[in-house]
Amino acid sequence: MKNFAYLPQTQRDRTKMMELLGIQDTSELFADIAPEIRLQRPLQLPPEMSELELNRHMQGLSRKNQDLSTLVSFLGAGAYEHHIPAVVDAICGRSEFYTAYTPYQPEISQGTLQSIFEYQTMVAELTGMDLANASMYDGPTALGEAALVCCNHTRRNKVLVSSALHPEYRAVITTYATGQQVKLVDIPANEGRTDLSHLAALCDDTVAGIVIQYPNFFGGIEDLQAIADIAHARGALLVVSSYPVALGLLEAPGNLGADIVAAEGQSLGNPLAYGGPYLGILAARKELMRKLPGRIVGQTADHDGRRGFVLTLQAREQHIRREKATSNICSNQALNALAATVYLTYLGPQGITELALQNYHKAHYFQQRLAALPGVSAAYADTPFFNEFVLRLPIPVATIQQSLLQQGMLFGLDVGRFFPELADCVLLNATEVRTRAEMDAAVAALEGLL
Repeated sequence: MKNFAYLPQTQRDRTKMMELLGIQDTSELFADIAPEIRLQRPLQLPPEMSELELNRHMQGLSRKNQDLSTLVSFLGAGAYEHHIPAVVDAICGRSEFYTAYTPYQPEISQGTLQSIFEYQTMVAELTGMDLANASMYDGPTALGEAALVCCNHTRRNKVLVSSALHPEYRAVITTYATGQQVKLVDIPANEGRTDLSHLAALCDDTVAGIVIQYPNFFGGIEDLQAIADIAHARGALLVVSSYPVALGLLEAPGNLGADIVAAEGQSLGNPLAYGGPYLGILAARKELMRKLPGRIVGQTADHDGRRGFVLTLQAREQHIRREKATSNICSNQALNALAATVYLTYLGPQGITELALQNYHKAHYFQQRLAALPGVSAAYADTPFFNEFVLRLPIPVATIQQSLLQQGMLFGLDVGRFFPELADCVLLNATEVRTRAEMDAAVAALEGLL
């Protein structure tokens, strides 16, 4: 029965079902659908395969993949290769977590609720905010939600967005804004950072919020305190999209005036995994608690005074009146959030600082070695950075990337893909997993092409 290799019913089963329904062919099941909108032809797919043939086909396709077990990656731009301690998978793989459903009934979900509560606590401490929700889908959607919180809180509909924000994050915010009639205005960048003079001119009494990335898309570290002062002077909120690992070294955004912090939590114990599933971090000041989307787990005590946990706030339309809902987000990323919780617990305060320092020093070593090559220069030499930086190259970026890929290296992101004026630039990253030998080999390979 090759045509039905993946269906458990036999032809006899199907015949009996059609007899019961009084039809001669399964196409009659769709008789109520107007003929003009039906496909009226077979799907344009290759011929079906048996299970054996399909397994061999998929194995052949998988062998074409190149992953980070065989490549040395200097590519970041929002998704980063970090070491994941074995304890993360060991705990996340336990059945009570791995198969847990939404904790609607606290009396049977205390373990899941406690892990989320601990996650919220660690995120609040890391970002310098008063509270965090139980996570969002990913970093970009968390940032989009944060922009809407600004408008909801201030009753304004204009949001200023730094041109140094990741372009794909900007695209997601645009999608959110379009549906909510929110006007987005770009803030120009200068030398790889948000231009404060332009920001001050753009920020008026109609602005709901300012969206900044820290470190930004180019790797530059923004002056958050100055930006916060500009925002607050006009009654606007400051939203910061952050890189969690960097906060082991950089001052927490909440301590520099941020009102909302969003982040991609992939770097906290979650693998790159072809781009997901990832983890959206969202934290805020306590005044914004009831404006946040998603859920918040709270700590309480039972009748006997024992510590317990409950879903304190569920501000989505499934739980409260639609007109009062702040979002239609229907799920959190509990397992990914658990991975982040285990990861941060394992590292501890000293560990996250050591991790950040390794990222910082390795990236700076790499940048200095590369910038010393003939014709190569740092695009923003005077702009401080964390573990990501932009280089100008004397020959086409694509040529270099293709050549180094053949030598087993992912040589960063072609910045010209998003910014035509930077067509000769590449965005490079070095995390704690990169060794001196790997970086020196990349320098030598690039030198051989110049």
